[in-house]
Amino acid sequence: MRVLVQRVAQATVSVDGQTVGAIGRGFLCLVGVTHADTEQKAARLAAKTARLRVFEDEGGLMNLALADVGGEVLAVSQFTLYADARKGNRPSFTDAAEPGLGERLYEAFLDALRAEGVPVQTGVFGARMQVQLVNDGPVTIMLEA
Repeated sequence: MRVLVQRVAQATVSVDGQTVGAIGRGFLCLVGVTHADTEQKAARLAAKTARLRVFEDEGGLMNLALADVGGEVLAVSQFTLYADARKGNRPSFTDAAEPGLGERLYEAFLDALRAEGVPVQTGVFGARMQVQLVNDGPVTIMLEA
């Protein structure tokens, strides 16, 4: 499982021109699932995401987590995190989980984040989405389990 975490000042996700999720300060998390992933991996990554200390404290050091700054998460499913473009110019997506498993583990990640006390907004699994964000920093970190 991979989660691309972007620290944002704000982010939105829309489907067919309608906003389905929006947050202020927090993380935009692009979530990808592969075949060998489990609910345990989803829970570990959710805990890591919730506790990731990348917000600045009074001294300007990245020392604060989401809860410390009243942050939120906008989580968007992203099977293309498992794209393989090592051969040729057209990526292969065979490392991405099939949709049933992908959705189940994406939902497990969301549930685990909520259990950590994080306010969560989402996209629509499997939909064609438009994501807008203001990356704060920029800070972008790949988490993997």
